[in-house]
Amino acid sequence: MATKRIKRERTPAFSSHLLLLFHSSLPPSLPRSSSFPSFSRINSSSSGRPVHPPEPETMASEKHFKYLVLGGGVAAGYAAREFAKHGLQPGELAIISKESVAPYERPALSKGYLAPQNAARLPGFHTCVGSGGEKLLPEWYADKGIELILSTEIVKADLATKTLTSADGATFICEILLIATGSSTIKLTDFGVQGAESNNILYLRDIEDADKLVAAMQAKKDGKAVVVGGGYIGLELGAALKTNNFDVTMVYPEPWCMPRLFTAGIAHFYEGYYASKGINIVKGTVASGFDADANGDVSKVNLKDGRVLDADIVIVGVGGRPLTGLFKGQVEEEKGGLKTDTFFETSVAGVYAIGDVATFPMKLYNEPRRVEHVDHARKSAEQAVKAIKAKETGETAAEYDYLPYFYSRSFEVAWQFYGDNVGETVLFGDNDPATEKAKFGTYWVKDGKVIGVFLEGGSAEENQAIAKVARAQPPAADLEALSKEGLDFASKI
Repeated sequence: MATKRIKRERTPAFSSHLLLLFHSSLPPSLPRSSSFPSFSRINSSSSGRPVHPPEPETMASEKHFKYLVLGGGVAAGYAAREFAKHGLQPGELAIISKESVAPYERPALSKGYLAPQNAARLPGFHTCVGSGGEKLLPEWYADKGIELILSTEIVKADLATKTLTSADGATFICEILLIATGSSTIKLTDFGVQGAESNNILYLRDIEDADKLVAAMQAKKDGKAVVVGGGYIGLELGAALKTNNFDVTMVYPEPWCMPRLFTAGIAHFYEGYYASKGINIVKGTVASGFDADANGDVSKVNLKDGRVLDADIVIVGVGGRPLTGLFKGQVEEEKGGLKTDTFFETSVAGVYAIGDVATFPMKLYNEPRRVEHVDHARKSAEQAVKAIKAKETGETAAEYDYLPYFYSRSFEVAWQFYGDNVGETVLFGDNDPATEKAKFGTYWVKDGKVIGVFLEGGSAEENQAIAKVARAQPPAADLEALSKEGLDFASKI
C-alpha cells in the first residue's frame, strides 16, 4: 500500500565513517589493517589473458617512465585514457597491475559476469565502456605507447624517489606516480574463523575471484548458497545466485540491509522484495564457523545464535580495506586513506592518489571524504591527470567538485542515490515490496535543506532530477509537504 507517513530516521553519515557501501559491517572483534596482495609477473595476450612469463634477464631490470600508475583497476584505465587525450609520447606512461588483464569495469563482476545466459566476458567490459566510452583493449595501450606491466607484485615503494621494486627484483622509477591500488576484501581466514579455509567459501573483488565463483556455481549447480553480509555486494550476489537457481540465504548482523545508506523504510522494500524471490534473510547474527565434508568442501554454516545452515557455496562480503600498506610512514593519511588536495596530489610532491585510497576535500560539504565507488574512481583519475597536465603548462585545473553517486540493480529493481545521507529522512511513494514496478524514494534534510535523495524505479529524467536536487540543496522546511510532493519536488529544481 502507499506510504503516506514521514519517516524521520537517523542514519550513519557518510562523513562520520569511511565510505564502504560495498560490504556489510564486520563483527566488532575483527580488526582492520592494510596489506598488498602478492602475484607473479606475466605478460599478456591481446585477449588480456597471460601467455608466458618474462625472460630471466628482465627479472632484475630497471625501467624509467615519466608517468607511472600503480594499480590496474577502473581508475588506472580512466587515467590512461585521460593521459592519451592530452597527448603522450611512446614509453612515457606505464601501468603496473597485480592482475593478468588490462583494466576493466569491475561492477560487471557482480552483474553480467554471473548471468546464467549470455554472461559478460572479457574483452567485452574493459574500461571505459562502463561510462559509454571506448573499450580499451590491450592493443589500444600498445598503439598509444602505454606499457602494461601485468601480474606484477610490488613489494617496496619509496615515494621520495618515486621508485617501486617488484618481487622479482625489477625496479620502476618515475617522475609522476599515481597510486591506484584500490581496496582488498576482508577475509575470514585472516581472523582464524573456524573452517573459513574450506573450499567454496568465496569472495569477490577481481576477475580471478569471479572465475572461482562461476566454477563453484557450475560444480554445485542448483545447490544451497549462503551469503555472509547484507551490504552492497551481498545484495547483488544474493540476487545473482538466485537467478542461477540456487537456494539462497543471506546472513547479516544489522537490523536491516545496507544500513550505511538505507533507512528502515528503504530496507523494508528490498528485504521484502528479496523474500518474494525466495531468498531467506537471517538478521541479527553472524557466521561463527564452518563445517566441511570429506573433500574439504564447505557443507554447513554455524551461526552465532546457534542455528546451522546447509551450504554448498558461501560468498562473503563483510568489508574492505584500502591498500595503503606500501606507503605507511611516507605520506600523510586521513580517514583511512592517503590525504590529497583537490587535485589528488598527496603530501609528497609528484605523488597522486586516486580512487578508493584517496581521502580528498569534498567541496560540496567542505570536509575530507574517502569514497569507494566506481563513479569516483573514474572521475578522480580524470581529475588527477588533468591537474598533472595543467601544471606542466603552468596552468591550474578546476577544483574537484564531486557529487556522491551510488547505484545498484538486481532482479527487476534498480536504484540511484545522490548526495549525502545525514539529517532527517522523508519517505515518499509506495515502498510496499508487493507493488509491481514500485517507485519510491527518500529525501535527506539537514538544516532545512535537501542534501540527499534516493530513488527506486526512476526514469532517466527522474534520476537526473534527483541529482539536481542533491547538488542544489533546495530549502524544504515543511517535511509533511515534502513527503506529499514526492518526485514533483525534484522536478521543479
